[in-house]
Amino acid sequence: METLTLNLNQRYSFADYLTWFDDKRRELYEGFINIMAAPRRKHQKISMQFSLIIGSFLKNKKCEVYSAPFDVRLPENGEKNNKKIYTVVQPDIVVVCDPKKLDEKGCIGAPDLIVEITSPSTGKNDLKDKFLIYQKHGVKEYWVANPDLNNIQIFILDANQKYQFQGTFVEDDKVAPSMFPELIIDINEVFDIKK
Repeated sequence: METLTLNLNQRYSFADYLTWFDDKRRELYEGFINIMAAPRRKHQKISMQFSLIIGSFLKNKKCEVYSAPFDVRLPENGEKNNKKIYTVVQPDIVVVCDPKKLDEKGCIGAPDLIVEITSPSTGKNDLKDKFLIYQKHGVKEYWVANPDLNNIQIFILDANQKYQFQGTFVEDDKVAPSMFPELIIDINEVFDIKK
């Protein structure tokens, strides 16, 4: 198999992204490549907990939950042409309530809820780069889960399309997505904190 060589200073589109057949995980931020490392075991365990909790709640409802790797294309101005889509992310957890945004390639347009699980190498990326991308593209609610601190920071998009910080939730706290107030998520359960 031929080794794929990509220029990290070159701008690529989703059409380019679809041609990369190797074992590396990548995202595109405004057309520029972000290479992703394999997640740690604790990260995967937390991701599974979120998937199970949210998935069980959404059973028989119109919204759907997906876990990485799952491509979310965030086009400008409703663009549908793959050659003109420059932002493609793979959030850890995605909730989509509009079935028109789902296709065989993943999601096109802003999901309703995104959860990113940080690692030592992605903390800045999740709290700065992805924060700004998700805010710009209108992701209604953004959660950042930190496995090292066992906490979740929650941001909700306001009427001015700016994220408002809702707080940091820690051990023994219970939280709910703003769109699903009856979905109570126990921080201890997510992070497998034993009492």
